[in-house]
Amino acid sequence: MPLISLPIDQPIWDRFFSVAPLVVIGSKQEDGTFDLAPKHMATPLGWQNYYGFVCSPRHATYRNIRREQEFTVSFPRPTQVVVSSLAASPRCEDDTKPVLSLLPTHAASVVEGVLVQDCTLGLECRLHSITDGFGSNSLIVGEIVAAAVDEAYLIVSDRDGGEQVFASPLLAYVSPSRYAEIRQTAQFPFPKGFAR
Repeated sequence: MPLISLPIDQPIWDRFFSVAPLVVIGSKQEDGTFDLAPKHMATPLGWQNYYGFVCSPRHATYRNIRREQEFTVSFPRPTQVVVSSLAASPRCEDDTKPVLSLLPTHAASVVEGVLVQDCTLGLECRLHSITDGFGSNSLIVGEIVAAAVDEAYLIVSDRDGGEQVFASPLLAYVSPSRYAEIRQTAQFPFPKGFAR
């Protein structure tokens, strides 16, 4: 079946479905409280311990990280999609986000921040760089200085990966407006001699 050309005089990302992680970024605000914001344009950067996500300079997350030079990344469970979504609620007139009190959190271990309680994976990052200029957006990159994973999600060599993911499903954001619980997976057919 032939591909359909998309006009590129406007953003293309809302014209088709694509799979991305759903993470919750934590950052410290000027008043000492913590902000949490869901993001899906997020990814490891290379094979070393760097993690990046896209954010707008208009958002508190961007300003907080630029000022404090650190942030956290929580990977929620499929059962936490609603509370994660609530973190995207707009701010009140006094610039507060009371809905954040509904998200149970715990203190980070190295950076000054919080992680979502019961997340599958938590990363603590120090700011590596911010690159502005992706239209009205920026790429924020952190160097991971601490990481913790729920034991059910830890890859163990004597356990079947398919069974493990089925028992402990992953949350995915299906952009632009859906989510999925991933349980069914298959071994990727790497060619003989493949090396990363």
